Amino acid sequence: MTHSLSLAVFAAAALFATKGLASNFTISNGQIFTPGFVVVDSLQPGTPLGGDNIEIALDVSANGKLPLPPYDEDASSQIYNINIFLYSYVTGRNFTITNGTASANNATLGDIMLSEPGSTVKHVRWTWPDCMVGDGTNGNDRGSYNISIHQRFRLNGENHYTIFDLPVSVTNSISKSDDRPSCQSLDNPLLAPENIDWADTNGLGALFAPGDSTVIETSDVSSSAGLASCKHALDLWGVVGLSCALLLS
Repeated sequence: MTHSLSLAVFAAAALFATKGLASNFTISNGQIFTPGFVVVDSLQPGTPLGGDNIEIALDVSANGKLPLPPYDEDASSQIYNINIFLYSYVTGRNFTITNGTASANNATLGDIMLSEPGSTVKHVRWTWPDCMVGDGTNGNDRGSYNISIHQRFRLNGENHYTIFDLPVSVTNSISKSDDRPSCQSLDNPLLAPENIDWADTNGLGALFAPGDSTVIETSDVSSSAGLASCKHALDLWGVVGLSCALLLS
């Protein structure tokens, strides 16, 4: 995708996102691979959305290759944060789904890496804001959008910041409810495409898809801690050397 398109051309292209961009995705067995550790289990490109909320399922372990947090501070591979937005150059909207800090009534969600402890798949459930109420394309803020997944992470000692956009269409029915947050409270300034730095994203490409040879370097915190404890014990109390030797073996 050429990111030097003018804003007007990019807006027009967004209308055809479900047809024009899906062919550029790396998809295997229904999973979509991104320039980072995240693997999208759902949604699929071009999915028509509606209902009470939007639900996105993300594997945050590159299909089991990266351990879950907490990470050692100096771990050579780890996820710092995952932020998600819903934006459209057609409507001019850029909503925060999650930026790591939960707001009142979960209008924006908290750190998804801390949700569903022990599970490598995180289910992001976000309530549609009030301006998305309607059916079909009726309503000023309905239509073509991108779910934008921003990953800040370290891979084998190198820090990265990547952006992955998944085109969807908000065309299914969304009912009115007093529980829906205000669109204005979630909206952010929308950068023109030419002002977004895509270098890291384009340089990495889709990672960890079948056939990708990328190997993740990680540090085993629990193992290192155990060895250090035994070494400390050996230094201080030689009499417990046999016990530590058994632990080390």
